[in-house]
Amino acid sequence: MLTKILTQGPIPRVEIARRTGLSQAAVTKAVAPLIETGFVTDQAAPADGDGQLGIGRPVSPLTVVPSSVSVIGVKVTPTSLIGVTTDFTAGILNVRHDELDSTDPEAVIEQLAGHVKALIAALKSGTAVAGPLAGIGIAVSGDVDAAHGVVRDSPLMGWRGVPVAELLGKLVRVPIVVSNDVRALTVAEHWFGAGVNADSFAVVTIGSGIGCGLYVNGEVVSGAYGVSGELGHLPLAPGDLVCTCGRRGCVETVASSDAILTRTRETTGQADLDLAGAIKLAHEGNAHAREAFDRAGEVIGAALAAMVNLVGPELVMIAGEGVAEYDLYEERMRLAFAEHAFGAAGDCRLMLRSHTFDDWARGAAATVIRSYVRGEPPLERGA
Repeated sequence: MLTKILTQGPIPRVEIARRTGLSQAAVTKAVAPLIETGFVTDQAAPADGDGQLGIGRPVSPLTVVPSSVSVIGVKVTPTSLIGVTTDFTAGILNVRHDELDSTDPEAVIEQLAGHVKALIAALKSGTAVAGPLAGIGIAVSGDVDAAHGVVRDSPLMGWRGVPVAELLGKLVRVPIVVSNDVRALTVAEHWFGAGVNADSFAVVTIGSGIGCGLYVNGEVVSGAYGVSGELGHLPLAPGDLVCTCGRRGCVETVASSDAILTRTRETTGQADLDLAGAIKLAHEGNAHAREAFDRAGEVIGAALAAMVNLVGPELVMIAGEGVAEYDLYEERMRLAFAEHAFGAAGDCRLMLRSHTFDDWARGAAATVIRSYVRGEPPLERGA
């Protein structure tokens, strides 16, 4: 019940009854304790000009009280920590960015603890009304065992078997949820974004790595082994290219921002070129730079088609820090997608969804909100 009010509210009781199949009396009984504890309110609001829903009683839609809960989310990258504090509806209250001194797990955890404590202090001293802290969400790229809070393999971080929840839990006495970063972003889109009313969708992120989060059959897909949607590691690129994961021919070896930059440096002979410079060259029509982006678009399009052929989502949101150069490979990507998509799968809508690192951190917060609403036990509360 709370999930529907949180993700679809404000929503009248009669509409909840219609969507759940419950009687209005059962809905009223179920939401009464939520109102009493301050999570939900039913302040009257007009549905039309006369403030009536048809004939009779005024509309009193149910809506979540944002200030009833606060949450912290942190996105961990090889160079920085991006943290946000949000309310119960994932509305961002505060933002903090800290540079990382090292990717050594113990050093990162220590800095992460300080980062979180600073966000908690800001929450307590802030002017905005904020409820009790429900938990901390940590988002990391790679293979993450969310059930145990362990980063099993993160090529970008250089981590293997790092028990993030356990280590951070010894330093911060707050419930902790650890997630794959793209899956966390997908949770945020499912609960609070473009995916709220979608039956199925995918979020594809393009940047230093390429990831994919899937929402099908009413749930964000985690996979039997905690691994799913690894679009960046489909073997669709030339086999002589070695990926950061150690395997050959992964999509990321051609289509990640690092791969595009490497290719442009090689073909132009400009070893000191940065990504912004590569994008500028491509926009100016440099044939070598354009070739790098065209090649990336071709492989991304084929990878998207493979994913859509297998899963069949109605919508694919393309997001991440790599979308700044989206126009450089969009045409080639869409052509490759159309060429490889089977039958009606080609009708899947591809939509650009601009994101910042703050949005990644918000995704980490959304995973905490989801766990909190579902009543899932926290991984760690601290020693």
